[in-house]
This record gives sequence, C-alpha cells and structure tokens, in this order.
Amino acid sequence: MPIEVGPPDQSPAEVQVARTYDEAGFGGSFEPGRRPAVIVVDFSCGFTDPEAPTGADMGREIMRTNELIAAARGIGAPVIFTTIEYDEPVPDLAWLRKARGMAALTKGSSLTEIDPRCDREEGDLLVVKQHASAFFGTTLLASLVSQAVDMVVVCGATTSGCVRATAVDAVSSGFPTFVPPECVADRARGPHDAALFDLREKYAEVESADTLIDHFTHLAANHHPPSHQGSSR
Repeated sequence: MPIEVGPPDQSPAEVQVARTYDEAGFGGSFEPGRRPAVIVVDFSCGFTDPEAPTGADMGREIMRTNELIAAARGIGAPVIFTTIEYDEPVPDLAWLRKARGMAALTKGSSLTEIDPRCDREEGDLLVVKQHASAFFGTTLLASLVSQAVDMVVVCGATTSGCVRATAVDAVSSGFPTFVPPECVADRARGPHDAALFDLREKYAEVESADTLIDHFTHLAANHHPPSHQGSSR
C-alpha cells in the first residue's frame, strides 16, 4: 500500500522555498516497508513536564504517539524508547557546553524517567543515550539490523533536536525514515516547523500519524510479519 506524500498547506513564500529545493534535487520520497520499528525519542519527564527546566507541554503528542504504538504492536513491530541520562559528576561533553540544560538529566532523577502517559511495555527496548541521536554511542543500530527492520518511524522530542538527529542517523544507516508531525514536539513553533521542513526535503517522509496507522493496519490485514522482540534495559 503506497503512502501518498505531500506537504501541508503552504504560503506563497513557502511554496517558493519548496520549489527552490525541488529544483536543487531535494524532496524525494520513500516507500514504506513491511517490517517497521517505532522509535520514541526522549518522551521523558525532563522534556514532557512543563515545570521542568528543559520541559514543555507535550501531552497531545504523547497521546497521538500512543495511537501509533498501538497499531505497531498489532503487527509485532518493535517499539523503542530513549532517554538521556548522565552519571554524576556529569561528564565534560562538548554538547553539554552548548546545551547546558541537559546536564540536569542525571541518573536517579525523575527527569530521566519515561513519561508515565506513554504506552511503554516491559519488553520494549530502552536506549539510554548521552547525545542527541539515539544511534550515537548506543546499540540501537545493531538491534534494528538484528530484527530485519526496513522502515523506521521517529516520534518524540524535540523536533529540532534529538528527533532530527535520530532521523538523520536513521536514514544515514540505510532505513527509510518517517516522522509523523502530530507525534513530535518542541519548545517553540518556529524550530519545530523549520525542522519538519528540513526533514521533509532531505532526510525523511513527514507523514501523518493516521496514514502510518493505516499502513500498519494494511500490513496486519495482508501480511503479518514475524513478531519482533526487543529486550529491556
């Protein structure tokens, strides 16, 4: 079942920008795979609690992600969660000199826990990372390859940060990559929209959660792949 790809309604200026990218050879498309995986990036309390220094209200995006997860579980697709966590004393990482707020995400802090509103099950793989991408310095790539994944759906936070970094590394690792805009969140609208444009033109399909759920439902009805099983941390 092909997924129809198309940008949302655009202003004349946005149309011109899209045309410029198209003329430069960007904006291609991916076909969806038959063995998807869903990566839920950093829907941890440090990002999803508006009272946290690095947090914002992401409740709506969590609920939409849960709908996508339910459809993924219906075909036995792996659902992988990530969180950022540092030992104390916090290491002197170059990234933390730029993103100082991340240093609060220390082991044992409630800020590193996956938001309890997320539909996380005991068998879901939890990737603990120290950098923006869920692939950098982790076993995520090996896990996806071992399960013969041929399509990655990236949800989570933040759109312009860890989601974008993870999506770029996913496509760089050879996976057709899909980002549902209703399932990713950021602290401000401008960076969110800019990141989605960048992802759409260069790295991923920015495709609606409903369309991806329809694809999973189609797979369930026509070809139920062997169950993937992740391992817990």
